[in-house]
Amino acid sequence: MRKKIIFTTVLLLFSLLGFNQNVENIDFVAPFSDGLAAIEKDGQWGFINEEGDIVIKMRSDLVLIKNNGKDYPVFSSGRCLIFKMKEGIKYFGYIDQNGEQILPPQYLNATHFQHDMAIVHVLIKTNVGNSQMLKKPLVSYDYFEAIIDPDGEVIKYLLEDPIHVTLSKEFLRKPPVITSKFISNHLIAQWSKEKKWEIIAIE
Repeated sequence: MRKKIIFTTVLLLFSLLGFNQNVENIDFVAPFSDGLAAIEKDGQWGFINEEGDIVIKMRSDLVLIKNNGKDYPVFSSGRCLIFKMKEGIKYFGYIDQNGEQILPPQYLNATHFQHDMAIVHVLIKTNVGNSQMLKKPLVSYDYFEAIIDPDGEVIKYLLEDPIHVTLSKEFLRKPPVITSKFISNHLIAQWSKEKKWEIIAIE
């Protein structure tokens, strides 16, 4: 009985010290960002902390960003961008540093967080009537380009009018282009209909 208790205690200590994690045969290790570094193995990505422990296991739904000629996922503002395919359409969301979905995939496009903000395409569904033939509601879809905080709250809408979209993989073969970008923690640049850049203050 005593040997069993000692053995269990040793296993617990090894677990607490992180010796139960085996980080080897890694194809790529990214620089640390937000306290975590991305690692790649066989085309999948996970994250290690500054002690070298795997804190997010290998997965294939992380969105990569190009940095110094290499694409890899990053954490910023405690969030990492993920995607999910639904009926042939790609939706974007975010996980936290525990790998939990803090904002489930719901946006038609999204950026990584900068300055505790991200730019996303918020999808709006509107019922426009009923089909007697199909015996189901008729719906219309539009999206707004907006700035959100890490909790998903909209800070600012960037388009005066919504953009209509046909929610079908035949018509939406790739995510709609995001027309705005952060240039500081209180300014964004937006590509206008006149094909010129406009500078907009974030209130």
